[in-house]
Amino acid sequence: MTARPLMISAVDLFCGVGGLSYGLREAGVHIAAGIDIDAACAYPFRTNIRAPFHQQDIRHVEAADLAAMWPAKARIRVLAGCAPCQPFSSYRRGVDTSKEPAWPLVDEMFRLIAGTLPEVVTMENVTRIGSASVFRNFVTGLQELGYHVDAQSCYCPAHGVPQHRRRMVLLGSRLGEITVPKGTLGPEEYPTVRQAIHALSPIAHGETDPLDRLHKSRSLSTTNLKRIKRSKPGGTWEDWPEELRSACHRKASGSTFRNVYARMVWDEPSPTITTMAYNFGTGRFGHPEQDRALTLREAANLQSFPPDYEFVAPDGPVQFAPLGRLIGNAVPPRLAEAVGRTIVDHAKATAGNSTNTAVTRQASRRSKQRVRPRERNG
Repeated sequence: MTARPLMISAVDLFCGVGGLSYGLREAGVHIAAGIDIDAACAYPFRTNIRAPFHQQDIRHVEAADLAAMWPAKARIRVLAGCAPCQPFSSYRRGVDTSKEPAWPLVDEMFRLIAGTLPEVVTMENVTRIGSASVFRNFVTGLQELGYHVDAQSCYCPAHGVPQHRRRMVLLGSRLGEITVPKGTLGPEEYPTVRQAIHALSPIAHGETDPLDRLHKSRSLSTTNLKRIKRSKPGGTWEDWPEELRSACHRKASGSTFRNVYARMVWDEPSPTITTMAYNFGTGRFGHPEQDRALTLREAANLQSFPPDYEFVAPDGPVQFAPLGRLIGNAVPPRLAEAVGRTIVDHAKATAGNSTNTAVTRQASRRSKQRVRPRERNG
């Protein structure tokens, strides 16, 4: 009898434009579906991932509905997700975010795990989530369900992403021990800004490349145009003459903010790409030599999306704020691919440990009654 092929299939919660799904698929994981509340994610997910997209609030997704999304022939089911990271972001220092709506979404992901018991789960988020009680309870809950869990801070350049970005990656498996990948690249091999964006056509601020609508630069004010012309790659606003400096920079409270109104460096990874990476004044988002901020396409390239990734329909508007948010919030595909390769290798090595469907369903029914993370969080 011929052995049934090992199909590894993932459902991507909070899928966004598909960064996590794209990387998993490149590693050999089948993408069964993506779920996100944001309608703007439908076109890029369906177009690039070529998988069903469900516009739903995860709080209204039932375990039975989720279970039906995986194909019957899937031997290894993966539940992947990146819950909104705003409450845990380093940009929110000193702000009490515990009452924000995004906090319970980690618990909602756990609810669906407990209700379906996929063989493998993975979560990606900002590193600060590791110190949050909601995350610690999530890990404890997985262990109570029989998952082997590893969670580590991953440095994105080591995984081929051309930006100085760190992300917390969690992997959990009911098949056996699993370890978050450490990255294979050393500092001398880190991808750079030059490698990511140098081949794109030069454009001026306020212009759009006629061959690529996403290669579009935001217009600069007269003052900011003067500022960027006086900015050096890797420098700060301290390179400007006094008359160009902002009033906040003259105050003691603002003098330490040197990574705004600044240019990137060609032969290093970029700073972390945020949702405002198209704005010269919100970070080190000035082009290394052209007098403008990054374009949306450059931001996507630095996130490690392929250069032809489609973020908006051909007849749809290219708007900075909505697309900047989608690009900046995405999981870098190359980091996701590294996670995907780990899952594939782990699944192949432990395939004989997977439980049959009947046992899994019985355990799932019991676990839903036994574990309620929101109660444990108080």
